[in-house]
Amino acid sequence: MRAVDIIIKKRRGEALSKEEINFFIDGFVNGSIPDYQASAFLMAVCCNGMDSWETVDLTLAMVNSGEKVDLSRIKGIKADKHSTGGVGDTTTLIVAPLVAACGVLVAKMSGRGLGHTGGTLDKLESIPGFRTNLTMEEFINSVQTAGLAVIGQSKDLVPADKLLYALRDVTGTVDSIPLIASSIMSKKIAAGSDAIVLDVKSGSGAFLQSLDDSFALADAMVKIGVRAGKRIMAVITDMDQPLGMAIGNALEVKEAIEVLKNKQSGPLKEVSLYLAANMLLMAKACTTLEKGLAIAGKALESGKGLAKLGDMIRSQGGLEEVLDNTDLLPKAKHIIPVKTDKDGYVSSIDTREIGICSLLTGAGRSRKEDEIDPAAGLVMQKRVGDKVQKGDTLAVLHTNKSDIIDEVSNLLRNAFHIKPEKPKLRPLVLGTVTKDRIQKFV
Repeated sequence: MRAVDIIIKKRRGEALSKEEINFFIDGFVNGSIPDYQASAFLMAVCCNGMDSWETVDLTLAMVNSGEKVDLSRIKGIKADKHSTGGVGDTTTLIVAPLVAACGVLVAKMSGRGLGHTGGTLDKLESIPGFRTNLTMEEFINSVQTAGLAVIGQSKDLVPADKLLYALRDVTGTVDSIPLIASSIMSKKIAAGSDAIVLDVKSGSGAFLQSLDDSFALADAMVKIGVRAGKRIMAVITDMDQPLGMAIGNALEVKEAIEVLKNKQSGPLKEVSLYLAANMLLMAKACTTLEKGLAIAGKALESGKGLAKLGDMIRSQGGLEEVLDNTDLLPKAKHIIPVKTDKDGYVSSIDTREIGICSLLTGAGRSRKEDEIDPAAGLVMQKRVGDKVQKGDTLAVLHTNKSDIIDEVSNLLRNAFHIKPEKPKLRPLVLGTVTKDRIQKFV
């Protein structure tokens, strides 16, 4: 078997066998297949796609390229969630404690932010003392004692994904549904949880802006999960505007705490409860979505979700007192309101541009090695559909960089599109995908 023959076969649009895919991934990881052949393979997949069986075989070959997390020592069903990334997407900090408060263990490996999307690890690390680099023994102990843990991915977990993604990033092959699906699901499968809920974002701030592409990705990932023996479903949610009002690490932690204290309503709370209910359903903690929503809602209103967040912070070395005093979180020197010069209604928001504004304040990174400022970011004051008058504050910048204030203020102001007519809002949840059906709500 030769790598070049596999590349030619996929270039012709033919389906690859499991043996061919395993040969190629094994060879790439052990160094016998060079980068230039792997790049050609990725381009052939990007141009010609893969069928569902090929995508499953690619995913499992990537899973088997490294270590797998064994959670069998932890009794009961272990649940996980994954978001494809967005702006103001603080759901993990709300959903994981709520699900744990309802008696379902949450064992989650998360990533860092890159580009305009925020990373859960960066948010949690804005809590003084919080550790995301737990050993596997510490991770398991935290899940057993606190009911949940969120840590970074081990370097030995799915090495094929790290190597392939580095090439995809520089060869223009990131935007391929089989490659995206296999990248995400290889890590979810290797992480060892039994029940998985995928939050696939769609809209101007999402990785995939097309609704059709979002459903196609969700369907591909669910098929992979089912064939890997996981209880899995996907929720397609709106990212045509930021989900939460806060964008930035410490700011998002503060907002998550406010939601868990039941002091803040709105889209972030609604989507978090919906995701939590589906996690409970996948973990067999309820029999219907309606019951799951009721159970999760009760955990929020009773304060049990907030208490679980405190348990996780304490077990991972963080300062639990931030729950009572969010002033203990990092704060920026410059807090600048950005005002509108127009009258009308917010008709739409360029959500990607909002994410870029947050990045420029210091809250994000353009490259993986960039340092972030946990205090930086912005807090939205207006959402799509809100009426505004000249002089109203659209958002408030938080930054320690005085030299970017004017530039970011102008970018932020231009990201809000204001028109005379009130716009029609699209739903927060755009549909769901399970092993049995695809439901579209729009």
